[in-house]
Amino acid sequence: MRFLLYTTLLVYIIMVSAAPARGQQSPEVAIRQLMQQQTEAWNQGNIPAFMDTYWRSDSLLFIGKNGVTYGWQATLERYQQSYPDKAAMGTLQFDLLEFKRLNPELYFLVGKWHLQRSLRNVQGHFTLLIRKMNGTWKIIADHSS
Repeated sequence: MRFLLYTTLLVYIIMVSAAPARGQQSPEVAIRQLMQQQTEAWNQGNIPAFMDTYWRSDSLLFIGKNGVTYGWQATLERYQQSYPDKAAMGTLQFDLLEFKRLNPELYFLVGKWHLQRSLRNVQGHFTLLIRKMNGTWKIIADHSS
């Protein structure tokens, strides 16, 4: 009986210690929420709010069909030029395919994007590097094609 009690207690301790701290969510859940925040901002036609999910730094890296863009401001301007109005933006949908933990504060995300538009639909794939900085997850590198 004592063995069963100790075994049960040991299993409970292991499960509690492996779970995220109370009030914290797993990185994957937090990153999914980040991507949902992006989707909602885009679908409201709000590119600046969409850009809130990116690292506000000159070191942000965006790679798209037209090449490499460096920096948060330049990336914002690129989006605004490429998507001048809601019709061009359409409705965004993500399919998150793979999460790879590189270290506790850095994830590699692979996914698909789809824009439903009246003009013509477009879609492609993306890879993101997402880092936790000051308690917040931010996209630090984006390669979308």
